[in-house]
Formats: sequence, C-alpha cells, structure tokens
Amino acid sequence: MSTRWGMTVPLAGVPLADHAALYAALDEAGYTDVWSSEVNGSDAFTPLTLAAAWQPRLRLGTAIAPVFTRGPGLLAMTAAALAEAAPGRFQLGIGASSPVVVGDWNAADFTEPYERSRDMLRFLKPALAGELVDGEFETFTVRRFRLERPPASPPPILLAALRPGMLRLAAAEADGVILNWLSAGDVPTALAELRGAAEGFEVAARIFVCPTGDAAHARAIGRRMIAAYLTVPAYAAFHRWLGRGEILKPMWDAWSAGDRKGALAAIPDEVVDDLIVHGTPEECRGRVESYAAAGVTVPVMALLPTPALSSGDAVTIRKVLTDLGR
Repeated sequence: MSTRWGMTVPLAGVPLADHAALYAALDEAGYTDVWSSEVNGSDAFTPLTLAAAWQPRLRLGTAIAPVFTRGPGLLAMTAAALAEAAPGRFQLGIGASSPVVVGDWNAADFTEPYERSRDMLRFLKPALAGELVDGEFETFTVRRFRLERPPASPPPILLAALRPGMLRLAAAEADGVILNWLSAGDVPTALAELRGAAEGFEVAARIFVCPTGDAAHARAIGRRMIAAYLTVPAYAAFHRWLGRGEILKPMWDAWSAGDRKGALAAIPDEVVDDLIVHGTPEECRGRVESYAAAGVTVPVMALLPTPALSSGDAVTIRKVLTDLGR
C-alpha cells in the first residue's frame, strides 16, 4: 500500500480562510499530501501556500498548473516561491489543460499541447535549478532569464499525461507523472508506457471519490462529470486507447447531436462505477488502495459533493475526512 495519501484542496463550499482547521484534520487523519487543481475555482498555488504556512508536515503538489496560461518566467517564479516557502515539500505538476480553460477562459492559443508541455518542462528544469536560460524552444523563446531567488531545493516536476506520447515524455524527462480519469484496472496500461523511468519516479493519480452509500446520488454526479470531461477530444481519445470506445460511443454520438440528456442516459453504470469511487468510507478507502496496489505511489482523492459534504458543517466535514484517512 502507498505510504502517501493525498487530498485535493481546497474543499468545495469551505472558504479558504477556514481551511486551517481542515488542513489540521487532514494531518491528524494520516494524510501526507494536499494537491490543488486549476480550472475555474482557486488558482493552483494559493491553497498550497496556506497549507505550507499552516501545516509544516504536509507535502504539496499542483495537479495541474497549465503550461499555456502563464509565461515560462512567471510559472518558474511562482513555483520557486512556493518551493522556498516549503523547502523539500513541494512538487510542481504541469500539463496541457484543455481548449476551454486555455482558449475560452484565458484567451490563449491552445496549439501544439505536446510540444508546449515538453518545452515548458525543458525550460523549468534549468530555470528552477538557478541556471541562466537563453534560447529558442519550439513553441517559445526565452532571453536571458535567471531566477533572482532560486529555491535551495528545486521542486520535482511531474507531467500530466494520458496517452503514450505524453507518458513516454514524462518517463524520459520528468520526475513523475500525473494520471487522471482512469480506473485502478487502467493503471497497468498507463504504467506500461513508463518503462525506463528513473528510480524514484512518482506516479500520482487523481481519484474522484463520492463517499456515500447512496449509489443513485453518486452515479448521477458521476454521469454529469463523465459527460463533461470524456467528451473533450483528448479524454475521448484516451478512453478509446483504454478500450472504452464501443461502450462510450452512444454517449459521444448523443453529445455530438446536442442531446445532453441522451448522453447522460447512455453512460452505463459499469463505467461510472469504474471511474468514480463511491460507497461507505471503508469501501472508498479500499478502492483508493487498489490504485496503490496497481502501482500508483501518490493516490490523491478529489471529493465529490454529498449531502454531508455540502452541509457546510465543519464537524461533519472533518468526520468525512477522518473516515477516509489512514
């Protein structure tokens, strides 16, 4: 079983200013890591900066900071500042993100995502080590950039990856990989593309968890998320590669035809149950541990709403975190 146990932060419905008690509860419950995401809620770094100050034992990670929405120098500076605030505890996870996040919401061009991810990885490695970076990359050019405050402990860099090309890039040039939207049974398929990775290579996985015995509630939420994410071209291609092309085709066809209700109805329970962990806290914990047994070194839970979690009651939320903990 993994010696690491992560939770995605911030928790929905809880103001960031009130997270000090929740970070303490995570530490007390045996969590080792808090990981952030960056879509249209909090940015990836502020919740981790608070955790760095409030809980000096927790490890920190971004899953992910997009490679298109900050320039190379700004991303290096932001990562360096957090690495300085939490020496030896921060891991920088980067990835391409999506056309909606990059183009529709941040007015940037989502072009050549593989090449941009590769170039940002190749820039960040020397930049975070305090080296002068001056040269042309395929997707951008940097002239005479050197961090004024390079971190004493440069953070490991993990690359979000779905299909073979990006997985192999992670194995060859990154310190770890971040997996997303896959079942425990899919993990070996992804790991097969990571052969040759260096010793100590981290495999983090974001795992969606709905801790409720109400299967209908969990599946309803799961269907909405699956329809929203797996209709994105990159995730659709990922699940075709994983072997779900035939079973998800009715959803894709309905979605393409503009039939949103039909798309939801076309998602079988077995797909929801594969990709969304739900059940009692004990059942959820066992399912998360199955990812670790399959080769994930950092299982990171991302909680989905339940009546208990949506109550806003701090005592109730802390109990849920404790029940899911180690």
